[in-house]
Amino acid sequence: MIRRTERSPRAGDAPRPWQMLLLATVGFALCFWAWALLAPLGPRLRDDLDLSSFEQSLVVAVPVVVGALGRIPAGAMTDRWGARRVFPLVALLTTLPVLYLGHLANSLPKVLAGGFLLGLGGTAFAVGVPFVNAWYPPARRGVALGIFGIGTGGTALSAFTTVQLTDSVGRAFPFDLVAGCLAVYAVTAWFLLRDRPGRATATGSLRSRTAAAVHTPATWQLAFLYAVSFGGFVAFSVYLPTYLTRAYELGRSDAALRTAGFVVLAVAMRPLGGWLSDRAHPVPVLTGSYGLVAVCALLASFEAELVPVGTAAFLGMAAGLGAGSGAVFALVARLVPAERVGSVTGVVGAAGGLGGFFPPLVMGAVDGVAHDYTWGFVLLAVTALIAGALTSTVVRRRARIAANTS
Repeated sequence: MIRRTERSPRAGDAPRPWQMLLLATVGFALCFWAWALLAPLGPRLRDDLDLSSFEQSLVVAVPVVVGALGRIPAGAMTDRWGARRVFPLVALLTTLPVLYLGHLANSLPKVLAGGFLLGLGGTAFAVGVPFVNAWYPPARRGVALGIFGIGTGGTALSAFTTVQLTDSVGRAFPFDLVAGCLAVYAVTAWFLLRDRPGRATATGSLRSRTAAAVHTPATWQLAFLYAVSFGGFVAFSVYLPTYLTRAYELGRSDAALRTAGFVVLAVAMRPLGGWLSDRAHPVPVLTGSYGLVAVCALLASFEAELVPVGTAAFLGMAAGLGAGSGAVFALVARLVPAERVGSVTGVVGAAGGLGGFFPPLVMGAVDGVAHDYTWGFVLLAVTALIAGALTSTVVRRRARIAANTS
């Protein structure tokens, strides 16, 4: 069952969609900034805590998997209670592990515990997508969700600033800065964020709504596609600094800045992927994106010189992963009923986060055993080809059926 909220604001007080989109995007970026704080510090933590390659990979991967799984209840809660309540709560609670990591975490178990709780920041995605989806008509949701996806640039903020601020100011300063920004946003969002009047609101228990999302036919296909596109983006965001320092012997700051360039391009391509999906259709955008990722992953597997071949391969993957991430959620808006967008987004977003959890562990394990990253990139290329094939066949047919029945 669904119900629609009856209360609407006075004409002069009605918020505009672009204002709500801006607020949601800023909150998403701040939460992702917090979520990605440990990744740029991976090499430093390895030295300070005497970690193995696998332990270092585990430290940066734990927030990813927790943030991924947390999206399932966060999306269902947003369907029921709205982002007006859930978004400020997520931002405020995320300040706690940020401060803990900045001031108290001085051993591997403590860093893992803080990273586990830091995963809460990653759930903001499942709060923002149904919120933005409700504010925009179907013909504009692709580009709107793509703009919201710019919030993934919070990982670029982390890559650009964390190591530099740690070196120049102190270990705790980046964490204090992020915690302060999150607290200010939580208060601001509480007063200014508004759910769209008359939005479809899901009823029933969290369990029943999650079960309904899981049994929605398109959910698992969308989940796999997002696991490849966004999961690949997350994996490179958290592991690329480690890879560059070990495979190419770059300095920490240099590796962090190059990672930030990867992230910025992927983030910039996300709204473009949404825009192209609105103008044409998500299926050809996704097929082309996965093809580009496969080609560039194979190129990267040869570990050629970083300039220009390696850089071109990584930037090509960034473009494909970013555009694909934007196109997947343009497809969600076409295939999923409005009252289930939050719950389905939770499952699909969880798959995306889990897609980012395993590659760093695989890369760390492969490097620890073989001292070679080739097979990690080959596996990415094969997975991207499978995703492209699924999109051009099964998903294409499902999209046609949805278009004919709408």
